[in-house]
Amino acid sequence: MRTIKLLLVMTLLFSALPANDDRPPIAYNFLAKQEVKNFINMMVNKYHFKRSYVTAVLKSAKLDRDTLARYTGKFKKNSTIGTWERFKLHVVNPETFEEARVFKKRHYKMLKRAQKVYKVDMNYIVGFLGVESHFGNYTGDYNILDALATLAFHPNRMKKLFKSELKHLFLFAREKHYDITKLEGSFAGAMGCVQQLPSVARKFNYDFDGDGASVWDIDDCIGSIAKFMHHNGWHNGKVVAVPTKVNVKRFTRLKASHKRTIPVKSIYRAGVKPLKPFNEPKAYLLKLRNKTHDDIWLGGKNFRVLTRYNNASTYGMAIHLIAQKVK
Repeated sequence: MRTIKLLLVMTLLFSALPANDDRPPIAYNFLAKQEVKNFINMMVNKYHFKRSYVTAVLKSAKLDRDTLARYTGKFKKNSTIGTWERFKLHVVNPETFEEARVFKKRHYKMLKRAQKVYKVDMNYIVGFLGVESHFGNYTGDYNILDALATLAFHPNRMKKLFKSELKHLFLFAREKHYDITKLEGSFAGAMGCVQQLPSVARKFNYDFDGDGASVWDIDDCIGSIAKFMHHNGWHNGKVVAVPTKVNVKRFTRLKASHKRTIPVKSIYRAGVKPLKPFNEPKAYLLKLRNKTHDDIWLGGKNFRVLTRYNNASTYGMAIHLIAQKVK
């Protein structure tokens, strides 16, 4: 479970944006590395791949300097997790809200089916797809093989995890009969309209429309998100998030977190006043930092469901605001 959470953290907002054109992938001799030779032996002996195939694939892989730069050096908070200002600029805006309404109308039949089967709110499925891939329109143009080979065989803070993902990429491509050298996705190797890494795509490969499972099929993605929400404890009719009023620009009286709750009485005593009814005894205190002030929200259990897909308050709030606009 911990590994899956770590994997999903990397599929956050903007992971599917185009690569930095100033630092394109370059030719690199991966086969000269002993650990690459060891990897090839493992794929041949344990998973019965042809040695010539794995060797040829890795010989064709390029060094992606842009994706490597994201995972080397000192980790900076929000370096791969969008800041609230960034979410508002690119996602939480009138253009996205209008696209969300069009998407909901166009896919209403499948959204309604997912809502009925999994007892979740279709508007939040729309929100998920808006944040993850702009409703399936931007699924990434990084070469996944280049990205994962680079991260698997060069020092970085998540090298072990990425080497495992490279293994799963080979298995995923074989199972789906894909050309492994042509697959595109995020800088971390996430694919499709809900941005799944190879291990996640293999485990949660889901056919919701009966025509074969695909991480790039929008109907399958709708079903996948609905299934995720259901299994993580979504309850229709329960509160998700409520805006509040505070009398300070920067709120520091309590520690905000989407991972732990605080009794609402304690929150109210700290000067936080909900602008709408909040009917749960405990709340996640959410702080979204703007350039001039903090937005303070109260999150319910349903809000925590949103952040179990990607571990950030900004991510969950972006989904919530899109969902509210399309209701």
